[in-house]
Amino acid sequence: MRFYENILGTIGNTPLIKLNRITAGVKPVIFAKVESFNPGGSVKDRIGVEIIEEAERKGRLKPGGTIVEATSGNTGVGIAIAAAIKGYKAIFTMPDKMSVEKIRLLEAYGAEVVITPTAVPHDSPESYTEVAKRIVRETPNSILANQYFNPKNPDAHYKTTGPEIWEETAGQVDAVVCGIGTGGTISGVGKFLKEKNPHVKIIGVDPKGSVIRDYFYTKQLNPAPKVYKVEGIGQDFVPGTLHFEYIDDIIEVSDKESFLMARRLAKEEGILAGGSSGTALAGALKVAKNFSEQHVLVVIFPDTGERYLSKIYNDEWMRQNRFLEPERITLHYLLQGKPKDIPPLVAVAPTDTVRKALSLMEECDVSQVPVIDKGRSIGSIIESELLGAVLKNQSLFDVAVSTIMGESFPLLNAESTIEDAVELLTRENPAVLVEEQGKIIGIVTRFDVIDYLSK
Repeated sequence: MRFYENILGTIGNTPLIKLNRITAGVKPVIFAKVESFNPGGSVKDRIGVEIIEEAERKGRLKPGGTIVEATSGNTGVGIAIAAAIKGYKAIFTMPDKMSVEKIRLLEAYGAEVVITPTAVPHDSPESYTEVAKRIVRETPNSILANQYFNPKNPDAHYKTTGPEIWEETAGQVDAVVCGIGTGGTISGVGKFLKEKNPHVKIIGVDPKGSVIRDYFYTKQLNPAPKVYKVEGIGQDFVPGTLHFEYIDDIIEVSDKESFLMARRLAKEEGILAGGSSGTALAGALKVAKNFSEQHVLVVIFPDTGERYLSKIYNDEWMRQNRFLEPERITLHYLLQGKPKDIPPLVAVAPTDTVRKALSLMEECDVSQVPVIDKGRSIGSIIESELLGAVLKNQSLFDVAVSTIMGESFPLLNAESTIEDAVELLTRENPAVLVEEQGKIIGIVTRFDVIDYLSK
């Protein structure tokens, strides 16, 4: 019989896949090391079991113990799988920008998940790393996996990922391109490959907003890193598991480049990968111009795209975050990107009372509404003007809005541009109505335009 003793035996030996369509016109051959073939769907499966077994050998982790970790999701899955096999409890802290799929996945393995704010400093008591430390202090018989400073993180890749790339390419690899999160993958792979061939180039890719690239070149830490959307890579500090001596270059890639590249990867190569894989591939294509037809590049794809179906593979989310933009920004496009928690058009009838209009505006959190009669705009209600009127004369609460309404908002076709709307959004026009095929389908306010332009 041919079988594995348990699921942990299937970790590693992930395939190297040649990219074809997406690399058309690129000189070097580019292979993808597709880590989603691991049982937990990511490269982090490699370090989960390594960290746990080291803690067992040293006696830090005892039977019935609890493993705590700050994770963007994937390390948590790797640890949760090993914990399930070995009978440990797992508790994970995660920033609130992480996809709901990752949270549900960890819970499916029996882990407890604690959500923390993203937009706080690394050393804040609210950060996911500091909350994890607090949980360890408060939980008897527990350990912190500590992937950001645990030397077993890069060791796992020195023992497995690096040798696999060397063997799969028959020693012909010229460069490895890899996103940087904890730094464990790039450091372990880089160390192994440079021992085999000092001329192999190790190239890191950092999301725009992270501090890693700037620190690599300046040795100074940016005190005000920016928030970015891509998950699992980038940092606002320098992890102890990141060893710059094995890295030759670090390039920067934006969220938009990352996500659009990941979507192309699915459609052109049939590989459904996460946003950080898009980051790595976008970086690989940028540096490919420095290599010839004789060179072999390997780019590491850390995880599966199934964990991001609600985000980067969701057109609505992509539009709301302005990652999917047409060349011509129409009002129809603007309406599609508005939050879906309120209807695209909040309106009142001419016979509705002022009281009802005010109640509707409060309920929907809007400051102006059109007055619609038989599908046609006949007037408008502006909250500040309405409140001023009823403060002077409270009897107006129960009169029909038609007796107190103002002029109709201007009407624009759905294919009109955002520039057309800006021209009309003067002091007298706080909003414009959007019409499609003779029907009013939505409203665009000054706030909507300013909110879009500010992102």
